[in-house]
Amino acid sequence: MPNEVPLIIFLSVVIPMFIIGGVVAIWLYFRAREKQMLINQGVPPEQIAALWKKNVRNGNPYLLVKIGIIITFFGFALLVGNIISEMMYDHDGIPVFLAFMFIGIGFIVASLVGKKLEDRDKELERQREQQQND
Repeated sequence: MPNEVPLIIFLSVVIPMFIIGGVVAIWLYFRAREKQMLINQGVPPEQIAALWKKNVRNGNPYLLVKIGIIITFFGFALLVGNIISEMMYDHDGIPVFLAFMFIGIGFIVASLVGKKLEDRDKELERQREQQQND
């Protein structure tokens, strides 16, 4: 085993874990600080809870669907790229090229699917409002 392997493992595993952990810790700290500031200003707990629920609802409700579509396209690209490179006895850049190409296609499909789902939700909301008004 070469001497560089432990260093490569350290750089590719441990450092990203520390970075991700630091980002999460900072996010939790500032979120708790924001809540504390609201409490110090005298905002009732009911309004704080309503504010947090409102912020969660305004996010992207189909984010996980979009991420899943993109990851699926990436996996399919690697599969096809490896099959093609094995058939052609060429192991160079085919999987990488297909990965970038299919990820781009995945972003386009995810955007279209997300838009369609959001339009469907708006239409259902509009129908509910009409039923309540009648």
